[in-house]
Amino acid sequence: MDSNRQEFTSGVQALLGDPKRAIIKMSIPMMIGMIAQTAYNLADAIWVSGLGADALAAVGLFFPFIFLFMAIANGIGIGGSSAISRMIGANDKKSADKIAMQMISLGIIAAFVTTGIFLPFLNTIFVKMGAGKVAPLAMSYGKILLIGSVFLFYSSICNAILRGEGDTKRVMYAMLISSILNIVLDPIFIYVFKLGVAGAAWATLASILSTSILFTYWLFFKKNTYVTLSFANMKFSRKIIAEILSVGIPASFIQLSNSLMMFFMNIIVVKADGTDGVAVLTSGLRIITIGTIPLLGMAMGVTAVTGAAYGAKNAKKLDTSYLFGLKIGFIIEIFIASLIFIFARQITTIFTYSSASARLADNIVIFLRWMILFLPFVPFGMLTSAMFQGVHKGFYALLTTITRTIILNLPLAYIFAISMNFHLKGIWWGMIVGNSLTGVFAFILGRFIVAKFRRDFVI
Repeated sequence: MDSNRQEFTSGVQALLGDPKRAIIKMSIPMMIGMIAQTAYNLADAIWVSGLGADALAAVGLFFPFIFLFMAIANGIGIGGSSAISRMIGANDKKSADKIAMQMISLGIIAAFVTTGIFLPFLNTIFVKMGAGKVAPLAMSYGKILLIGSVFLFYSSICNAILRGEGDTKRVMYAMLISSILNIVLDPIFIYVFKLGVAGAAWATLASILSTSILFTYWLFFKKNTYVTLSFANMKFSRKIIAEILSVGIPASFIQLSNSLMMFFMNIIVVKADGTDGVAVLTSGLRIITIGTIPLLGMAMGVTAVTGAAYGAKNAKKLDTSYLFGLKIGFIIEIFIASLIFIFARQITTIFTYSSASARLADNIVIFLRWMILFLPFVPFGMLTSAMFQGVHKGFYALLTTITRTIILNLPLAYIFAISMNFHLKGIWWGMIVGNSLTGVFAFILGRFIVAKFRRDFVI
């Protein structure tokens, strides 16, 4: 493929065209895919909650590990994806091909290392977290996903390769297939096969495996993507690894900080309200996550479009795509926050329909009606971080996230919940204040960086 625009894939043409249209074109398929994925997460929680509050808490206790795996996989993916977008902007396909193949190699290695480190000590970690009688349930769920984590890593990396070249439609198809399969398999494994909490893990693993097979077909056999994958490019190049990891390592630490925050937040919650509090937190966060789905899709578009603009040294296009994402994201979050507040009681019933989990209802409603307060601030932090990743400023994205998770959220939650004795409400207040202040800080930093690009680039 040469530099002739007509020979580019439709995704690449979008990246090199109007930035607003590119963000919309890339974001909508990602939103649809993520809605499907969130529907699976909700369905998973619904089926597990039928087993009781302890089962729901067991799944919640493994959440920090899921965040950790995704931190590493998404770090490699984001680093490589943004690098591919920059190569597209710079019209360097050869480098894009090498980056894609070495992303896959890094992901597979990382999966085996991570599993080897955590699997032998998983039960001990749950016990140290204060899981008590819930520990065996958490162990039965977690060990299955740990053993199958190589498929999670591989699927996530392939997803990122396609995003980097603007092909979010195929990513959407993969997410839809995986989510639908998971929703169908959950009740079969949990109740028909009588596997309980472990059944939910088996259903998840089966869906991830199906996605991995689909990505393999598209990238290695059908071969109609922009990047061309060849095992000849699997040999590591220091320059390419540095290109991936310069954004990938900060991106991994961004999600690792989320994992660490959830790990220590669970400890604070257990101290404040026992394992029921963990069930409330994880159930409520599933709903709040729905409110950020449009932003997650838009963030991927912002990263790719700003990356291509950065590669082409076009500061005006970069600034336009960033501000457009913020404007649309803010409007959407105001609307979603209003819906969650109004229907909090009805939403809560999906987690508390069984007598074993009914006692959680009031606290989940309180969580939802408080936590919506920070949603309008989320676009400023999330989309600014996405722009930083696109323009090869991974450290600034990391700084923004650490400010939210480690510097603000955890200390404030501890102070309000434990020191000031506000219990669960104190944790919610700490998270609200921390997220809101981070949004303001991120926007100020983002405007400073874009202004610098305007001075440095020739438009």
